[in-house]
Amino acid sequence: MRAGMNQAQTFNLASGFKFQGGGGGGGGGVKIEQRVGIQAPNDVIWELVYDLSTWKDWNPLYVEAAGEVRIGQVLTLKMVLPDDEPMVIKPTVLEWVPREQLHWRLKMAAGLVSTTRYIEIEALTETSCIVANGEIFGGLLGPSVAKRMGRKVWRGFEAMNLALKEAAEARWREQGGAPTSEA
Repeated sequence: MRAGMNQAQTFNLASGFKFQGGGGGGGGGVKIEQRVGIQAPNDVIWELVYDLSTWKDWNPLYVEAAGEVRIGQVLTLKMVLPDDEPMVIKPTVLEWVPREQLHWRLKMAAGLVSTTRYIEIEALTETSCIVANGEIFGGLLGPSVAKRMGRKVWRGFEAMNLALKEAAEARWREQGGAPTSEA
């Protein structure tokens, strides 16, 4: 096996893919991630992430979403990547922790592509968080799919993160909070 074959790779819009050495979780894959700082409590952000019925109101990446956020449940999501036609996907919820994370898995092409999608909220203070929005592409064809679609996926995550930031900070202001970010 070539060196680095079992390491996750990270996509960076400016420089493409890089190996991300080590890390937990075992097998390799290509990781695409976009992060954003949000001036709102994790409760406010989680309400928006957890309530799939409201995604159509704020989420440009998943314009329709249905299902129940419970381990093992199948979600129905209409995904619109930049410059692409809408696509309905049916991932299975792997894990969720209130106010912290939502993970799901999607298998495509008879399992030759397997992705693990995540939205993770890291509280920095009581009213400030970092949201990591990403996906790990695995399976036999996963890395080549990630390389082909990486920029579009990253731009989709960026649009979703900016919309989540705007929605969460607006909701926090409505509740009497005072975020300092300029949207």
